[in-house]
Amino acid sequence: MSSPSSDDQRRTLRDAWTTGGVRVDLGRIDRLNDRPPYRQIADHLRAAIDAGQLGPADRLPSEAELKEHYGVARMTARQAIQELRAEGRVVAEHGRGVFVRQPPPVRRLASDRFAREHRKAGKAAFLAEAERSGFRARVDQIEVTRVEAPAFVRERLRLEDSLVLSRSRRYFADDRPVELAVSYLPLAVAEGTAIAEIDTGPGGLYARLEDAGYTLDRFVEEVAARMPTVEERRRLELQAGVPVIVVVRTAYDIAGRPVEVCDTVKAAPAYVLEYEIKAR
Repeated sequence: MSSPSSDDQRRTLRDAWTTGGVRVDLGRIDRLNDRPPYRQIADHLRAAIDAGQLGPADRLPSEAELKEHYGVARMTARQAIQELRAEGRVVAEHGRGVFVRQPPPVRRLASDRFAREHRKAGKAAFLAEAERSGFRARVDQIEVTRVEAPAFVRERLRLEDSLVLSRSRRYFADDRPVELAVSYLPLAVAEGTAIAEIDTGPGGLYARLEDAGYTLDRFVEEVAARMPTVEERRRLELQAGVPVIVVVRTAYDIAGRPVEVCDTVKAAPAYVLEYEIKAR
């Protein structure tokens, strides 16, 4: 009897892979399919993630394990994993492997985050989100200074003077940096108040604006997405190919005056942005 061919051996490969005692259906490559093998492998892994067989923080099969399971070259296995990394579904940890990305820790509920009740309770918006989502909030890299206002800030604040007060900071959800924010305020509004201090006190910047007589009425947000700059990648500790969400918010008081522009850069995998829009 002749020995089994390499194709016969490949046909006997397991349809499943086991991690941590959990069986994950990986299927086989269809050699007659025009879809490249690495994309078929990525399809199988993606389906396992979507089905919940591979959950948040679970390890994917290694390149060597995929190579053995599918009977492909190591480079083919590597390309399959790169597909999922490019989609932001998985993250590589040096020396440990590739893992399914954790779910977003921050649920940003736009209709609630600036509610006056939070400020009265001494909670800034991010702290209120932390309590609702169950993560530990932390802020660092706080810098307060006078700066030349960027053009988009001068336009939104309707400024004649180009100097503004700038408050820059970085936000953490647990131990993960998730957002960079810079607030710009007219000097006439901010100077001489706690807004110009590193610690603005309970309720944050917006509580201090209202203490100063600028009762807030509404916020306008513009949302966009892009790839981060090198500096943003460094400060947010992002892997290559991970995008950011940019939210530019303008705060208006009850007299219709714009009193703050906040430029935020958010790590896209860290956030779900929720908006409630009334039908009328």
